[in-house]
Amino acid sequence: MTTARLQQLRKAMKERQLEALLITSSVNRRYITGFTGSAGYVLVTAEQAYLLTDFRYMTQAPEQATAFTVAEHAPNVADTIKGLLADWGVGSIGFEQDQMPYSRYAAYKEKLAPVQLVPVSGLLEGIRNFKDAEEIATIEKATEIADKTYEHILGYIKPGVTEKELEIEMEFFMRRLGASGPSFETIVASGVRSALPHGVASDKPIGVDEFITFDFGAIYNGYVSDLTRTVFVGTPSDKHREIYDIVLQSQLHTLENLKPGMGGREADALSRDIIAAHGYGDAYGHSAGHGIGLEVHEEPRLSKLSDTVLQPGMVVTVEPGIYIPGFGGVRIEDDVLITENGIRVLTHSSKQFTILPA
Repeated sequence: MTTARLQQLRKAMKERQLEALLITSSVNRRYITGFTGSAGYVLVTAEQAYLLTDFRYMTQAPEQATAFTVAEHAPNVADTIKGLLADWGVGSIGFEQDQMPYSRYAAYKEKLAPVQLVPVSGLLEGIRNFKDAEEIATIEKATEIADKTYEHILGYIKPGVTEKELEIEMEFFMRRLGASGPSFETIVASGVRSALPHGVASDKPIGVDEFITFDFGAIYNGYVSDLTRTVFVGTPSDKHREIYDIVLQSQLHTLENLKPGMGGREADALSRDIIAAHGYGDAYGHSAGHGIGLEVHEEPRLSKLSDTVLQPGMVVTVEPGIYIPGFGGVRIEDDVLITENGIRVLTHSSKQFTILPA
């Protein structure tokens, strides 16, 4: 797959009239080379493809980055880059402006002179928007782990157990299933804390007659899943049921109507309009979803500010919510593949209002 990705990258570089590109992002490095080590720099031209790394990875890197020439760089990597650019007669080089601190840019600018540094944004990220068959299969494995973890944790929920205890059990279980770790800091937010969209697990014990929101995911072979479910412990009030039903209606409506060719803003409105029509528009303060892949927040965005058009091969979340301070909140989230004809939902955990005994 790395050879095909390298071809795509070179096509994109040609379109932007880039002689060469320096990749310093660890995520983009892994995507384009297949190398999973923690250190390295990628240098690509129309004819050359180099992975520069250090002594620690001189066995691993050639085994993984088979489409690249692997070389051990000098103590100051800029010395190696400058030598290669001089050998190739390159007069300008693109760099990832969103990934490089200004201090490093200034050092490269001085060291690589007279080679001109050209700022580049979103080049590899645009390619990463479209998942190939191997990536989709890996994400599906990550979603399978998340689904099994949700089913598993339902048996551990009872009053008195702390949010952190539930978090630890979930993360341990995900690792037992083959995950290398959680996609992000696991959210377990109960009672009034469920009104916190990013209420990571605390020492709060699970109480009675309250929501618990679980937002979590698994990393599998570098790719992530992102699943949210909200359950209830005890006896829900009419308001608890109302909020849950509205969020579920919003999420199902979005899934039923999401399709390729739709803009991110339009997709966001599918969920937002339902919640606003029930009078809870102000209680839904985040976007409807985001892309996932090697990172848990990628393009495209399902957002009021997004003009990105959804296309086949993109994988996004759909996650409406309602949050009422002092009362609680509900969020329901699935991972979705955009297909030629519509969507395929990759997460399969039940979304029925799950009510657990106190």
